[in-house]
Amino acid sequence: MEDPAIVEAIYRLSQGEHWSIRKVARHLGISRDTARKYRNGPVDKAPLPPRTSKLDGYKQIVLDLLEQDPEAGGSVIHQRLTRLGYDGGVSILREYLRRVRRQPAPRAFLRMDPLPGERFEVDWGHFGALDYQGDRRKLYAFVLVDCHSRLLYVEFTHSQCFETFARCHIHGFRAFGGVSREIWFDNLLTAVAERDGRLVRFQPRFLAFARDYNFFPRACNPAAGWEKGTVERAGVRYLRQSFWPLRTFVDLADVNRQVREWLEEVANRRVHRETRQTPRERFQVEALRPLPALDPDYRDSEDARVYKDLRLYFDGNRYCAPPRYVNQILTVKADSQSVTLYDGPREVVSYPRCWRRGQVLGADRFKEELLETRPAARASQAQQRLVALLGPPVVDYLRALADTDRSLSRQIAELLELVRLYGPEPVGAALEKARAARAYGADYIANLLLQEQRLRQAQPPLQLKDPRLNELHTDPLSLLDYDQLIFDERKDK
Repeated sequence: MEDPAIVEAIYRLSQGEHWSIRKVARHLGISRDTARKYRNGPVDKAPLPPRTSKLDGYKQIVLDLLEQDPEAGGSVIHQRLTRLGYDGGVSILREYLRRVRRQPAPRAFLRMDPLPGERFEVDWGHFGALDYQGDRRKLYAFVLVDCHSRLLYVEFTHSQCFETFARCHIHGFRAFGGVSREIWFDNLLTAVAERDGRLVRFQPRFLAFARDYNFFPRACNPAAGWEKGTVERAGVRYLRQSFWPLRTFVDLADVNRQVREWLEEVANRRVHRETRQTPRERFQVEALRPLPALDPDYRDSEDARVYKDLRLYFDGNRYCAPPRYVNQILTVKADSQSVTLYDGPREVVSYPRCWRRGQVLGADRFKEELLETRPAARASQAQQRLVALLGPPVVDYLRALADTDRSLSRQIAELLELVRLYGPEPVGAALEKARAARAYGADYIANLLLQEQRLRQAQPPLQLKDPRLNELHTDPLSLLDYDQLIFDERKDK
C-alpha cells in the first residue's frame, strides 16, 4: 500500500481542489494509475480467507503429545498421527512443532576479570589446509591466552594429537615465562576422558602433564562457551579476523614465522578496548608459577620395522636407516621440525620433517655402507686377521697387490706365515718399506726380513800386490748412467 500521506494528498487535491489526475500525478511525482486508484480515498483490500491445512484437525493431539514428552521428535509424532488418519507430510508438522515448542530463556552469565597469574585459557581453531605440491594437510591453530592481560600465544600445527597438544603448551609456557594457577579447556578428547554433569574425569596422561607443570586443569560445562570467552573472543576470533585474511603461506614453518611477527608487532602491542592497556604492559610475569628446569619429551613416538630396502614407514613417508638395522624395530620420534630414529636410547639418524606424502628420505645416505655389507665386499677371515695384526696400512698394500697377477689369497697366507715367524712389528715395518718401493708381494717382504735378520759384516779393503795401487783413490761412480744405456739399447732393438 502507498504511503498514507501520499494517499491523503491525492484525495485532497482531486476532491477538494478538483485537480485532474494528470496534474495530481505530475505534482506528487507518482503514476496516473496510482492517482486514479486513490482519488476517492484509501482502498481497503478484502481480507484473504484463512488457509486450511491437513494438520488443523490434529493440532490439539500434537499439543497433548508434547505435554507427555516435550522432547518428542517430529517423526515420532508423525507416526502417531498417521495411525489416527493424518495423511499430510512431516514438513508442515515439524514447522508447527517449531512454533509451539517452548523456547528456553537465554542464560545469563557474570563476566569476571581474573587476577594476574590466576588463569590461562586454551582453545583450537581450524584454518583449512596447506597444500604441499598436491598433498594437503589440515591446519589447526593452538591459542593460549592470559586472561588478565589478554597476552596471546599462537602456534599452528597439522595435528591435534596429545603429543602436539602438550608441545604447544610447553612452547606457550616458555614464551610467557611461567604458568598460571589454572588453565581452562573445552571438553577436548585430549584432556577430558569422561564427563557426567559436573563430574569430570581427565585423561591420565593429561593429568600427569598438569602435575609436571604445576597447574590445575578446569573443563568448561557443555554448551557454555562464555566460560572460556576470553580465548574465543580475544584469541581464535581475533586471530581469524586480524591475522588470517590476505596472507599466503609456503609451509608450516612459514605460517608460524608470520604469526610470531604478528603477535609481536600487532596482537600483543594493541591497546585492548576493555583493559585500556596493551597486553605487554598489563602482563605480570612475576605472578606466574615457575617452570621445571627440563621439559619432558613429548614428541610424537611410534615403533617401526626397518625393511630389507632400509626403509621404515612413518606419517605417509619412508625414512632410511643403516643396513645393520634391517628387520629390527626402531623408535621414531618426531615434532614439527625433525624426525629422529632411535635404537633404544641411542640416536641413529635424524631427518628434517617432511609434510608431503609418499616421499623417500635418505636413499643415498647409506649406499656406501650397504655396498660394504654385500657378500662380494666382505673381507675374508684371513684378511680381517691380517688387518687386525698389521693395522690400516696393510689395507692399501693389499689393494695394490690385488692389481697385480699374483694370487691374493696365497699372498695373504704367506704374509700371515711371516707374521707367525717374525712377529707383527717387523713384518709391518718391512711392509712399509716394500710399499714405499712399490714392491708388492710376500716374497719382497720376506727378503727384507731376511736382510734385517742377517746383518752384513764389514769387509776389509782389497789389498793389491802393487802398494802404489792400494794408495789410489777413485771418485764414486753412479750406475744410473749404465742403466740408462742398457734401457736405450733395449728400446733400439
